Amino acid sequence: MSERSTQLLLEDMQESLQKIFTFTHGLSREAFLSNDLVIDAVLRNFEVMGEAASKLPDDFVAQHPDVAWHKIIGMRNRLIHGYFGVSTAIVWETIQQHLPVLRDQLEELI
Repeated sequence: MSERSTQLLLEDMQESLQKIFTFTHGLSREAFLSNDLVIDAVLRNFEVMGEAASKLPDDFVAQHPDVAWHKIIGMRNRLIHGYFGVSTAIVWETIQQHLPVLRDQLEELI
């Protein structure tokens, strides 16, 4: 089984990020927090983003220190291993505050 290229990993991240925006488009914080289906879909895509980020070559990550790679991977790990302690309110804030910045960064890298 071959490894995915850096380009494909970045595209995987971008696709998952866009799905999160699509799933949450037009939702208020309260609507998001009360919609288990959307929450599950969003969490899954955060997991995919973190997994893709964890597969990026170390030299590529080092060349782009402005991207919060470790936080992206850390969120994936928290969702996978600490699923019972996930704060959906923090997930919402991450979508609102941090994903627009990441979207712009990924667009530049791709």
